[in-house]
Amino acid sequence: MAINVLIVDDSSTMRKIVQRNLKQTRLDIAEIFQAGDGQEGLAVLQAQQVHLILSDWNMPNLDGLGFVQAVRANTAWDHIQIVMITTEGGEAKVQEAIGAGANGYVKKPFTADDLEAQLTSRAA
Repeated sequence: MAINVLIVDDSSTMRKIVQRNLKQTRLDIAEIFQAGDGQEGLAVLQAQQVHLILSDWNMPNLDGLGFVQAVRANTAWDHIQIVMITTEGGEAKVQEAIGAGANGYVKKPFTADDLEAQLTSRAA
C-alpha cells in the first residue's frame, strides 16, 4: 500500500532534504505533504490522509514535541507513525519524544539508509 507522508520542519531546505532522502528509500510513497511548523502540520492532518509524519523538534509556534502530543491527543490519528528528525540527540530527549508518542527518532545529519532503517524497523 502506498503511503502519504507529512514532513514538518521550519526550514524549507531541510524539508527538501528529507523529501529527497525519503524518495531514495524503497518505501511506496503516494504523496508527500509539507508543513513549516506543528500548527501547519495539524492543519494538513485535518485536510489530508497521512500515514507517516517526519517532524523536526525545534520549530516556532508549535514545536515537535507539542505537535506529537497534539497528534496523539486525537484518536482519529492513532494509526499515524511519527518519527522525529532532529539535532536533539540526547537520550533524555529521545525518551521524551517516545514518551509523548513518537514511534522513532533519526538524528541529523542522516542518510536515506538511516531513514529507511528507522522506518522499516517500525513498519506497522
